[in-house]
Amino acid sequence: MSATRNSHPESRAPHGRAGLVPSLGLFTTVMIVVGGVIGSGIFRKPGVMAGQVGSAEILLAVWILAGFLTLIGALCIAEISASVPETGGQYAQFDYLYGPFVAYLYGWAVFAVMQTGSIAALAYVFSEYATQFVQLPELTGPAAAFTIHLPFIGDISPLKEIGVKGLATGVIILLTAINYIGTRFGGWVQNVFTVAKISGMAVLFLAAFMLPSGGDLANLRSDNPAVQLHGLALWAAIAAALQGAFWAYDGWNKVTYIAGEVRDPVRNVPRSLICGMTAVTLIYVSMNIAYAYVLPNEVMSQSKLVAADVAEKCVSGGGKWIALVVMISTFGAANATVLASARVYFSMAHRNVFPKVLGVVHPRFHTPAAALVIQALWSIMLLFSGTFDTLTDTLIFVSWFFNAATAYGVIVLRRREPNAHRPYKVPGYPILPIIFVLFAVVYLILTIYHDVTSYQAAVAAGKPAIVNSALGAFLVAIGTPIYFFYRKRG
Repeated sequence: MSATRNSHPESRAPHGRAGLVPSLGLFTTVMIVVGGVIGSGIFRKPGVMAGQVGSAEILLAVWILAGFLTLIGALCIAEISASVPETGGQYAQFDYLYGPFVAYLYGWAVFAVMQTGSIAALAYVFSEYATQFVQLPELTGPAAAFTIHLPFIGDISPLKEIGVKGLATGVIILLTAINYIGTRFGGWVQNVFTVAKISGMAVLFLAAFMLPSGGDLANLRSDNPAVQLHGLALWAAIAAALQGAFWAYDGWNKVTYIAGEVRDPVRNVPRSLICGMTAVTLIYVSMNIAYAYVLPNEVMSQSKLVAADVAEKCVSGGGKWIALVVMISTFGAANATVLASARVYFSMAHRNVFPKVLGVVHPRFHTPAAALVIQALWSIMLLFSGTFDTLTDTLIFVSWFFNAATAYGVIVLRRREPNAHRPYKVPGYPILPIIFVLFAVVYLILTIYHDVTSYQAAVAAGKPAIVNSALGAFLVAIGTPIYFFYRKRG
């Protein structure tokens, strides 16, 4: 990027441009971090992860490692956010660090898969657990099994679980309407649902250890005899389990998208990231200790909803109670994602790389109304592209490419502007950013290896399958001609 752009003072100043109002305080921004992270992953992924690694001890280590790495990422983005506190978050930051093309690819990835995929996945899980209380219509026979084959990528199943997808569509529309009418109202909804979900998790944690029907300390060291892994297979399994953990931790960067609507963003954005992710890591590790205490690894690996099985073992009827907690959790997380992510497309429109209509602020509600509507429509399209695991694994693969670029951005900024004032600095620089980048590279390579081998195994068994990393790369790549189209017009 040119020196002229880098030294432009307006690009470094916090502002509430184009009618966006800085109405969010520290408590609400912390709730957006915590509420945007704690969604479905902590309730849905541990069973799959237990089956992948086959050991309670390795499983707990995976959650701790994922939390540690995510906290490093939050520390890195906190330094950059304190220096570039604009609405648009990482999009504006990538523009400043690497130039308009990389920034555009990130913004397009947010729209094409990362955050719209998150919205779809969270609404999907909300609807899955609504079936505990109401029966949803489903297709059967050839219609349910209908698939569309994408060359070099795999198969998608748009009509599978049509009832769940239909209800999820309604959830997306409802949350979009809530945030359409005002950021302050959307923030209030976030506060209520975040407090409710944390309270429910706390009750489950206490029940696991305090009720006589709870678990056994021996379960914390249990192994699954059916899963015996060594060498590269073990590391690939750990990478696959990390994919589930990273989905549970995903969303820690959402508050940077709305920095222009946060009061005193230079102080409150970094503080909310650090406080929020520290709290999330402690909550997740505590919950997984409770899960492993109650259920041996072999039993946990057979559970689709570990939290419900733990609750049912502790208290009769606890499964329905925890299903309600999951619905509250996913509703709150989806709301945080809807609230924050549309600001990225809003920022892109103001940089003339997205349709200008997406940069329009509603004259009455002072929200990026058009961006919210387009975000909802694409989220619904993704919802019908496949299953929950397809959505989450695809978006996490793409997210970690840009997470690595964020951490490396700390090094870029320190070298480019060594004497610049930094309201917040990453501790242990440059060790922590380097650790994060190196891990991300290894993780992405192992993820591709696991995706390809899993696809080959499914095809050999005659089952429909998809290479999630290939789907993610394809969705990002198709945005490239759009960038050059708008650049040529500009």
